[in-house]
Amino acid sequence: MADDSNFVPLQFVELPESEMFTRARLFYQQLQGRRTTRQFSTRSVPRELIELAVSSAGTAPSGAHLQPWTFVMISNSELKKKIRTAAENEERRFYAERIPEAWEEVLSPLGTDHVKEHITDAPWIVILFRHSQRRRRNGEMAPTYYSQESCGIAAGMFIAAIHDMGLVCLTHTPSPMGFLGEILERPEHESAMLLMPVGYPADDAMVPDLERKKLSEILIFKE
Repeated sequence: MADDSNFVPLQFVELPESEMFTRARLFYQQLQGRRTTRQFSTRSVPRELIELAVSSAGTAPSGAHLQPWTFVMISNSELKKKIRTAAENEERRFYAERIPEAWEEVLSPLGTDHVKEHITDAPWIVILFRHSQRRRRNGEMAPTYYSQESCGIAAGMFIAAIHDMGLVCLTHTPSPMGFLGEILERPEHESAMLLMPVGYPADDAMVPDLERKKLSEILIFKE
């Protein structure tokens, strides 16, 4: 049995069903309009907005409440240039030498290549690091649990928060990503999971003409 002294009352406010439907539809309509872009404006974005998005991400549920994530926010232009150079070096080798045929097949319609101007164009890049270990009270290192799933949930909440405030972002996964930990001097137990440029879209931003799967294709209902 858990010690009741470690618990507090759940703060829950029940909503009328009509309001629940209204909120649910509005939220879906919001996210249905979300698109990923690789073309960013250099227009500035207040730091506080990104901090609020990270705060929202930090409310995500996590295995054993270990919160196995670190978000690194970068606006420094020289540091962004350094990261872009390293990312393009890795991506150039990936596209030329390492990309599997099955991966190339699905990437081709998206028009991606090794050039990553979004890293230097966007006013912010936010890098999500996943913790594979944690430090115990006795100073020893121990595993985290479900850190991949936990960070995935946090990333989704970050993206939703960014879109809800009227900005755009990109989920970029340079292959491999070890250089990010080295450049940003993160400890060995933190692994870069996502590099996310954040800001306003460029005035002439274009996105692939794609369709999302229908509800019937992603939902199985058992009554």
